Amino acid sequence: MTKINKVLMLLALTSGMTLTVSGQEKIVNPDITYSGNPHTYKLAGLAVSGIDGYEDYVLTGISGLSIGQELEVPGTAITDAVKRYWKHGLFSDVSISADSIVGDKIYLRINLLPRPRISTINYNGLKKSERDDMEKKLGLLKGGQITPNMISRAKILAKKYFDDKGYKNAEINILQRDDVANKNQVILDIDVDKKEKLKVRNIIIEGNEQLPIKKIKGSFFSKGAFAKTHEVGKLGNLLKSKKFTPERWTEDKKNLITKYNEFGFRDATILKDSVWNVDPKHVDIYVKVNEGKKYYIRNISWVGNTVYSTDYLSRLLGMKKGDVYNQTYLSKRLSQDEDAVGNEYWNNGYLFYRLEPTEVNIVGDSIDLEMRITEGQQAHINRVKINGNDRLYENVVRRELRTKPGDLFSKEALQRSARELASMGYFDPEAINPVPEPNYEDGTVDINYNLKQKSNDQVELSLGWGQTGVIGRVGLKLTNFSMANLLRRNREHRGIMPIGDGETLSLGAQTNGTYYQSYNVQYSTNWLGGKRPIQFNVGVSYSKQTDVSSNYYNQSLLNNYNNYRYGYGNYNYNSYENYYDPDKYIKLLSVYAGWGKRLSWPDDYFTLSLQLQYQRYMLRNWRYFLMPTGTSNNLNLTVALNRTSTDNQLFPRRGSEFSASLTITPPWSKWDGKDYAHLATNPNSPNYSKEQQEKYHWIEYHKWKFKARTFTALSSSQKCFVLVTRVELGLLGSYNRNKKSPFETFYMGGDGMSGYSSGYAEETIGLRGYENGALTPSYEVQGYAYDRFSLELRYPFLLGNTTIYGLGFVEAGNAWSETSKFNPFDMKRSAGLGVRIFLPMVGMMGIDWAYGFDTVFGKKGGSQFHFILGQEF
Repeated sequence: MTKINKVLMLLALTSGMTLTVSGQEKIVNPDITYSGNPHTYKLAGLAVSGIDGYEDYVLTGISGLSIGQELEVPGTAITDAVKRYWKHGLFSDVSISADSIVGDKIYLRINLLPRPRISTINYNGLKKSERDDMEKKLGLLKGGQITPNMISRAKILAKKYFDDKGYKNAEINILQRDDVANKNQVILDIDVDKKEKLKVRNIIIEGNEQLPIKKIKGSFFSKGAFAKTHEVGKLGNLLKSKKFTPERWTEDKKNLITKYNEFGFRDATILKDSVWNVDPKHVDIYVKVNEGKKYYIRNISWVGNTVYSTDYLSRLLGMKKGDVYNQTYLSKRLSQDEDAVGNEYWNNGYLFYRLEPTEVNIVGDSIDLEMRITEGQQAHINRVKINGNDRLYENVVRRELRTKPGDLFSKEALQRSARELASMGYFDPEAINPVPEPNYEDGTVDINYNLKQKSNDQVELSLGWGQTGVIGRVGLKLTNFSMANLLRRNREHRGIMPIGDGETLSLGAQTNGTYYQSYNVQYSTNWLGGKRPIQFNVGVSYSKQTDVSSNYYNQSLLNNYNNYRYGYGNYNYNSYENYYDPDKYIKLLSVYAGWGKRLSWPDDYFTLSLQLQYQRYMLRNWRYFLMPTGTSNNLNLTVALNRTSTDNQLFPRRGSEFSASLTITPPWSKWDGKDYAHLATNPNSPNYSKEQQEKYHWIEYHKWKFKARTFTALSSSQKCFVLVTRVELGLLGSYNRNKKSPFETFYMGGDGMSGYSSGYAEETIGLRGYENGALTPSYEVQGYAYDRFSLELRYPFLLGNTTIYGLGFVEAGNAWSETSKFNPFDMKRSAGLGVRIFLPMVGMMGIDWAYGFDTVFGKKGGSQFHFILGQEF
């Protein structure tokens, strides 16, 4: 008997089973002892057990073993195979055993136990928004396998998340328990105790001999060095964040050095700093600085400039000999400001321009600067790519761009293109990101516009209840309409809906069936014909409002008399619903067409527009108007000059809106030869009603309006406070003092919803803090002049497709019944707070609370709530 057979017989004795196969001994389930000498076998078979749902070849492939391979038993090959399975991370138990040995062949079995999968994740101690954030950040998914590394990583990510939120002492525990209802599945309980948010109690600064403490910490009216680290309990930090995070403090240490550099302290350094807990809610901060010497500029020289002269670049820089060496200001004048040196080059094609300010000599406290310029060649635009647009036709987007193939590169044109794309309203303005890609080989540049599509179409379906019964409104606004597709003249069109050309179509209807009906259709385009920025709009509207019969008032008077007679002590007004009188109504028909053109002077933010409108008012027994019965016609032309340079439709941070307009009618009284001084002057005359109809048959007036708003961001960050100023003025004049227009007057006070008050042809002007129309309460006191001034401070809570921002405001204005009485210093004042929410498919909504400080017609404004629907100008 050979030596190997003796060994196999010995193994057979320990395993308890030996078979003879084709003349060879087969040992089943041998017991391999690692204390003996290793033996070399040829791997004849490899099986896997314990795992379902995977092909065997996938699992055996992880081992690194292959059939026919010679390996030592015991030996490193099998040990390495086990390590590979553990390294893979998907198994909770791994072992390799021998099924059998036949001669010099061995058959191995890999025994695997899968890691459990997650059936449920419970987040305890968190708000819904925090749970949503946790789900995104931790990477733990239901149905996924769980490993110890995953749990450790989740703890680290959760701790970092709460550290960033200011909860430095937060405790996070992730517990794993078996799910008895599901085999090999576990439930994860993520328990979070946030503790108290850490805030800064004191900032202790040592070594600041030259820079005052106010310059470092800042105050209510000035910005200090620390942008994100502020002491709690200080009046100057009332509107500033006081929470502490290590990341914020690391950033503010850099800001401290930047602040010193701003005042000429070039060598300023932080010698040491420390942070310690003074109680569970607060930390104290200590920082010691070495200010160094204050430096001044001795000389500034320019090297390498051939395009622009040294004198011109020096004027652009705005720094001279003897100035404090302000490195912050130097950086702004070289590249950051709108009129910086770098922008002069970049706006004229020099994309490859570089400038390095170099300190070439330091003598005492004086520094010589050398501006080393590499101008390079002018870069022309090679290709313009638009990514993320799938609703508008390509040409509709491209026609708004100021960067076209073949043009010289211009940073200003790139920024203007981004603004134009944002103002279109079809893309998320916060996500518009034009990226220039220089091609150094041929001196050209590619421009990539990365866009994120959003829908601003709006659908309105609403029902309400009033004294006249159920009131319903249906509205549809399509902002990507295509008239060409509706008429089947666009060969690019492939869909069912007529969309793609960026035109606007609005349809609306409101009615309660009897008392009120209103219908309107409007169409507009900013590119008439599709080739030039010519605005065109047209619209038709019709409304009818019906009054109640005299029985309504008689019954109300009777009810009130009975209430007081029997001691009820309150008035009682009946519902209108059962007192419909078809012989008392006002109808309004309006048709208009408008044209506008973008101007190139004074700049191309200006537009000039003309609008011709015809309105017909039909009244019958309408007791709310100067003329109760008859027909009035209003043919008018509006000339308007507008300028809009805002950077965002929904939440502008920079820019302005300006509008000046004049609306005129023909001076009918100059032509018809009628004596208006004696027409319809005596209400007791039997011909008074007829004279009224004759007097107001054709309306005449001239209307002057001015509106302006400015937007100023108070910091450079995306989410920042924005200061908004508003100025409005309006005058309604007449050609003949005896024929003043009863239409187009100003209805002032309240929410300021843009448009005209129903059935009265009065332009609505808001003044928060007072009831609607409080400053012009009846047709006997109409507004022929008004002004309005406001100051708002806005802050965004959410930006994107859904936009939410809060605001605080002070406001003042007034209205006058005679233009001669106009006095811009006689104003009614108010102040308040509000919020605005923009939702796709719904539009802008908001609510304001305001307090009116003054008395108007014997009634103080007081506390008022105002609801906003639609975008305000």
